[in-house]
Amino acid sequence: MAARKRMRLTDAGIARLRPGPREFTVWDSRVPGLGVRVRPNGGMSYVMIRTVGGRTRRVSLGPVALRSVDDVRRECLARQAEAAVAGPAEPARESPTFADFVEGAWQAAHRERHKPSTRKRVLSALRTHLLPAFGTTRLDRITRAEVERWFDACSRTAPGSANWALDLLRQILNFGIACGHARSNPAHGVRRNRRTPMTRFLSREEVRRLNAALDAASMRGPSSRQQADMLRLLMLTGCRKGEILSLRWSEVDGDMLALADSKTGPRTVHLNPQARAVLDRQPRGPGPYVFPSPGRPDRPRSDNVGLWHKVRREAGIEDVRLHDLRHNYASWAVMQGVPVPVVSRLLGHSSARMTLRYVHLADRDVRAAAERVGAAMARLMDGEPA
Repeated sequence: MAARKRMRLTDAGIARLRPGPREFTVWDSRVPGLGVRVRPNGGMSYVMIRTVGGRTRRVSLGPVALRSVDDVRRECLARQAEAAVAGPAEPARESPTFADFVEGAWQAAHRERHKPSTRKRVLSALRTHLLPAFGTTRLDRITRAEVERWFDACSRTAPGSANWALDLLRQILNFGIACGHARSNPAHGVRRNRRTPMTRFLSREEVRRLNAALDAASMRGPSSRQQADMLRLLMLTGCRKGEILSLRWSEVDGDMLALADSKTGPRTVHLNPQARAVLDRQPRGPGPYVFPSPGRPDRPRSDNVGLWHKVRREAGIEDVRLHDLRHNYASWAVMQGVPVPVVSRLLGHSSARMTLRYVHLADRDVRAAAERVGAAMARLMDGEPA
């Protein structure tokens, strides 16, 4: 992933860095191209960006535990000075164009860190949004006004995609700064589009209607039965669609799923008896997938659970998206008294803050909670035990 931030590196500040689910680098604000790489296992090492023969490379300077940041700064500056005077004198090179930088140094440094699904989305954002707008412009000549004009135009038709592309642009330009190709990031401070609050989840009656529609679909043949069970698992586990589509038998471990890879990395999904029953009735074929493709058992099903559009129409919930089943799981968990941090673990979120975006409560549950709190406060005010 791209640099998380730039800061003045100090020994104390480096000691306070904590690993995340993925490797990241914090770049020094004093010496361009110097940074600290933090791996998920907690290992940290100094790195520097060095350009030799027109090619930009990342060079390791050793573990942080063995050297102070001042020593590494001196070495980094010395290496940069050596590179500047080595060989015949050359005129100062211009900053690369956005397209050349992305296709060269940025892709080389970041391609392998992206999951396949993320890589596909990155390439789409580059091809559709960023390269047409900034491809021929040199990194140090991209202006804040140009970024804002592009973002406003993109936001008119696809505000969500515009937000994602803006984040990607900001990451690329941060890396350009770390490589010494620009002094500031014109995308910094551009405000993202506000997200529309997601408030849709299923009522008790809607859950019953959806379950009846799934029962009816299960009678239409093996393919429909398989898709109906996939939808039931989404409802019963709160898993992401991709986690169920690509589920392997090797990841089914008793009353849990030991997912080797998810959006936030490996995680464990604890199964309730109902979800376990859905898995138990799946036929065990020759392939590795729990829900294999009908024509290719060595591949997972790839039709995005096409049955969903039909059953939601039969259940009268056509405004509900497939991903809303995950919101529904989180909301019902909270309404059953499950604390938000626990729900966060159930969903595989990296923070409880993300979980709060998924939780929506029915008015009558909020009203009942208000009545319980009010009654308790009244007893306290009257001097009675709460």
